[in-house]
Amino acid sequence: MPSRRRSRHRALQILFQWDVTRQPVEKAIEAFYYTLYSEESEEPLPQDLFMEQLVKGAVEKASGIDERLQKHSAHWRLERMSIVDRNILRLAVYEMLETATPAAVAIDEALELARRFSGDDSVAFINGVLDAVRKELPGNPEAEGGEVA
Repeated sequence: MPSRRRSRHRALQILFQWDVTRQPVEKAIEAFYYTLYSEESEEPLPQDLFMEQLVKGAVEKASGIDERLQKHSAHWRLERMSIVDRNILRLAVYEMLETATPAAVAIDEALELARRFSGDDSVAFINGVLDAVRKELPGNPEAEGGEVA
């Protein structure tokens, strides 16, 4: 089983492919496995369940996630964002909203993806958007109008 970090890298690659081609998500995942199989191994690779959960979930919830992102990405329409940044954001927001991963971990992992696959300006932008989303999460004192010490 791959590390969660590696699963997130894979999920970002598949989301990028899905975003560009708009092919069914299952086909994008299948194509990714085939590429890994043909490039990295002579034997079929084991299924990456965490990666699949992230990809399928982010695609399934994309419209709601995109609404959140639009709300918090000051003066940036989603279609104007780089494809990489848009999908790092989708991945992180899905993980914060729909998995047991703490928001701080999801944000940190998104920033690592941005450092690796995008640029310095993207890191700051992604951090700002995700922090704004985090503040609205249920159970966050800032979401409920409270003060954070």
